[in-house]
Amino acid sequence: MEQYKVWQYQMKTQSLILAMTERPSLADNEILVQNKAIGINPVDWKFIKTNPLGWPNGHVPGVDGAGVIVQVGAKVDTRIIGRRVAYHSSLKQHGSFAEYTALNVERVMMLPENLSFKLAAALPCPMLTAWQAFEKIPLTRQREVLIVGFGAVNNLLSQILVNAGYVVDVVSASLSEKRAIKLGIRRVYREQPQVDMKYFAVFDAVSGENAADLVPLLRANGHIVCIQDRIPEPIDPPFTRTISYHEIALGALHDFGDVNDWNALMQNGEALLERIDKGNFKVNAPITFDFEQMSEALEHSELTKLKTVITLI
Repeated sequence: MEQYKVWQYQMKTQSLILAMTERPSLADNEILVQNKAIGINPVDWKFIKTNPLGWPNGHVPGVDGAGVIVQVGAKVDTRIIGRRVAYHSSLKQHGSFAEYTALNVERVMMLPENLSFKLAAALPCPMLTAWQAFEKIPLTRQREVLIVGFGAVNNLLSQILVNAGYVVDVVSASLSEKRAIKLGIRRVYREQPQVDMKYFAVFDAVSGENAADLVPLLRANGHIVCIQDRIPEPIDPPFTRTISYHEIALGALHDFGDVNDWNALMQNGEALLERIDKGNFKVNAPITFDFEQMSEALEHSELTKLKTVITLI
């Protein structure tokens, strides 16, 4: 393999073109993954349209993927060649929209034997984001929590919380009562104004502004967790209800996390993958497209908000 196919960013048109590129040289701590499936996330099509990081022509987008390790750097154990992995990569580096992706060896998760590449590629971003949100709050006697918005992240977050012993309510216009019961959710509000009680923690997946509006729903010493955006300043005066404010930014870990941070996250991610493989957590099968259908896949993800995966097998 001297050259391989990639989808490259074009600044002028803010779109992607299919091209060929040279095999990368690996750093000592890197591995090369032959992608078998590529996950599409909202961050992908949002960044392609707006390019907030100033990607140059030729940049390869994509943060989620799953495949097989085919090459390792000089300081990486060669015995992991052939292992099946899933990963979440940095937006600042060449990503998963390619037949092959170079990655830091500490930033991949080993896959359970029976978990398909297709499902594995759909999981890293929402699954790891859900886990980070879950870890923000302590396990106390105050167990009632509220989740606002119900996409891929909060589908997993609700199940993690229920499994940990929390009582979970949800604000969602689309979540069916039948599915809520299957997930162990106690109550579904169709609109935020219907919420008629206070909670130990609220997880908001809408916006920082929306999260700020939810702060009055918290009990004393409560927690507001922003999965989208952040609340820039405390809502309450000092020394009143002493609310704790949390923000989630999975991608920021690539810039600010150290080896220990990544080892902990990947170990927890692997444990979650095992539970998904065993059917302990319920996730929807993604809609799949071929590698040459990248544009259609991105459009499908944006228009339907359904989990979308590119397959290369």
